[in-house]
Amino acid sequence: MKLGLLASHRGSGVQAVVEACSSGRLAAVPRVVISNNADAEVLTRARRHGIPSCHLSGATHPDPARLDGAILGALVSHDVELVLLTGYLKKLGPQTLRHFAGRVLNIHPALLPKFGGQGMYGRRVHETVLASGERETGVTIHLADDEYDQGRIIAQCRVPVLAGDAVDSLAERVLEREHVFLVETLARVVSGALTLP
Repeated sequence: MKLGLLASHRGSGVQAVVEACSSGRLAAVPRVVISNNADAEVLTRARRHGIPSCHLSGATHPDPARLDGAILGALVSHDVELVLLTGYLKKLGPQTLRHFAGRVLNIHPALLPKFGGQGMYGRRVHETVLASGERETGVTIHLADDEYDQGRIIAQCRVPVLAGDAVDSLAERVLEREHVFLVETLARVVSGALTLP
């Protein structure tokens, strides 16, 4: 399966997918990496692995419709079949969502529908989980749509919140599980064991 990967910063999820593809654990090929941040580490990771990459954002395309078209164009020109949002902090535009309907997956570091929505990413998610007194959190993979974290849930896994957890320790535990779970879920999609609508 040909993958398009979008990320905003470090791209550790992208790295996990690329390594799984390279090792043969995942029958897929990363075709392009797109970031909305020109200085994102994920672009460096992509170049290191010889994966085509580009920066597309409001800085390169101030008009949202043109930006949407540019993202769609990059995905289509690289023959992408499935789009993965791994730490991508922007909404995709209507053209891209329409073209890839049912084929855009987002990964979120909590058990949606809890702790999702606009502004709920990174440390904020884990801070809110800890402040709420929850005993477990987890990872959700869902279809992306035109709202933050609202699309149909495809898969979830649970991660315990331990006594004495701070934001950093919880974030580290969730991220470690997130990488494994993303590859596991993608492998099920690629094999046909998990069917996307």
